Amino acid sequence: MLTGEYSHSIDAKGRLIIPSKIRDELGEQFAVTKGLDGCLLLYPEDSWEAFTMKLQSLPSSNSKSRKLQRFFLGGALVTEFDKQGRILLPANLLEFAGMQKEADAVVVGVGNHAEIWSSSKWEENNSFDDIEDVAEEMGNMGLDF
Repeated sequence: MLTGEYSHSIDAKGRLIIPSKIRDELGEQFAVTKGLDGCLLLYPEDSWEAFTMKLQSLPSSNSKSRKLQRFFLGGALVTEFDKQGRILLPANLLEFAGMQKEADAVVVGVGNHAEIWSSSKWEENNSFDDIEDVAEEMGNMGLDF
């Protein structure tokens, strides 16, 4: 299970060190794609395959299904770590996530995948000031703590 929160810098070539705990869970090959909250998602190969199967099972006659497929699959790539445990983030994914070379990023494990956030977006979107309201709403949906 992918867990933890880690801060690292993106280097001048667009490479980001992924913490060893996250690397171990992701495995040798993994997928990188866009996330709904303006972050990037990292999926281990088996979770990625399950996710893409769900996406591909959506009706192609539905325009929203096609849009969702393009969003997640169009800019996705299957990649691996270099010898230093880094991944190369392509320009299109850096731009989508509001990240820049030679800037800080936050890597967060969230169960079956990890997220990469620009430090500023992480601070803006994840203050957790409303966590009690979120927990209550999730409780109403059947999630017990």
